[in-house]
Amino acid sequence: MPDIAWGKKVGGPFKAKVIQISGGLGCDPSHLMAAMAFETGESFSPSIRNKMSGATGLIQFMPKTAASLGTTIDALAAMSAVDQLDFVRKYLNPFKNRMKTLSDVYMTILFPVAVGKPEAQVLFKKPSKTYEQNSGLDVNKDGQVTKGEAAAKVQAKLSKGLGADFRG
Repeated sequence: MPDIAWGKKVGGPFKAKVIQISGGLGCDPSHLMAAMAFETGESFSPSIRNKMSGATGLIQFMPKTAASLGTTIDALAAMSAVDQLDFVRKYLNPFKNRMKTLSDVYMTILFPVAVGKPEAQVLFKKPSKTYEQNSGLDVNKDGQVTKGEAAAKVQAKLSKGLGADFRG
């Protein structure tokens, strides 16, 4: 089995399933691992929950998203990480062969309409609720969050995950 970002942090069955899912979706498994590392605070916990939004799990499924996938955030939280990957695959399947870059993988989670758009694409602008919710991603503090800025924190997780301590 090849080495991937964060591979030492997760068990063999989880790593194998991420590699298999990524192959079927046409994306880099290290990119998917970096996005999940970011979304879970590097815990890869299927039950981690955002207290503000209710988003839960490996890619922070929102309650409405979970319902659209035929489940609930409570059911997702009760699953093993390996089992929850089936819902990650189901969620990402509409983006099959469109996730060529790290930022595109992350956009499927944060702002799906930005998949395939340029890195300079503005996602959120001040003043708006969505900007306020994502203002921490505004790297240069100019009142706009671009696709590239939003992906910068996930890029940092990719770099960390590819380090000798975590790559495996």
